[in-house]
Amino acid sequence: MTLPAAFFARPITHRGLHDRSKGVIENSMPAFKAAIDAGYGIELDVQLSFDGQAMVFHDYDMARLTGKGGPIQTRTAETVRGMTLSDSDDTIFDLQAVLELVAGRVPLLIELKDQDGSMGPNVGPLERAVADALSTYQGDAAVMSFNPHSTKMMSELSPNRPRGLVTSAYKPSDWAPLSTKVCDHLREIPDYEWSTASFISHEAPDLTRPRVAELKSQGAQILCWTIKSQAQADEALKIAQNITFEGFIPA
Repeated sequence: MTLPAAFFARPITHRGLHDRSKGVIENSMPAFKAAIDAGYGIELDVQLSFDGQAMVFHDYDMARLTGKGGPIQTRTAETVRGMTLSDSDDTIFDLQAVLELVAGRVPLLIELKDQDGSMGPNVGPLERAVADALSTYQGDAAVMSFNPHSTKMMSELSPNRPRGLVTSAYKPSDWAPLSTKVCDHLREIPDYEWSTASFISHEAPDLTRPRVAELKSQGAQILCWTIKSQAQADEALKIAQNITFEGFIPA
């Protein structure tokens, strides 16, 4: 399953078209509405609630985005839905609610956050929750994860959805507490074929890595993260076929 043309028609917003200075917070309904109104695709993150629901939220600890510390995985979906995002009046939603909002108007790039803690094989509940939400969705939607085991499982649960890997230079200093051994393994994207991915979303400053060129030559679709200026976009698009952006409006 490859990404449909809609994923390359226009740049993709990183966690929606957000702007905290205007009270529009990442992964919020206003951020998604702004992206839809502007005709941009949406990249969003999902985490697992205590009771096994896919919640649209990036961080593992909720302090940065809500002011209330503690892992999202220790809270029920009902509790999470009642929590307000900092500097706004907006609350957190589950994936199903976001799918109902988007309703196929723009493409969705859904990142499943690693729940294993070590990018390992202890996956399943979040993948099943995402697959259940997507089972009746009619719009363009693709799934991806840093954890290749998650991407592989999505091939079994949602075989008709494009699947990808989020990839990185994996500098150990940026990835603590992930072990150096795991970083060294993942850096060269050895699990691309095994995970049944058809695309990667790669860390933009590392796009010149030979393995990226090798995958592209073999037919992999190449996205990248996270572009924050037009100069960065121009440089990334020498290799990548589209960008995920925030903090500016691409030309």
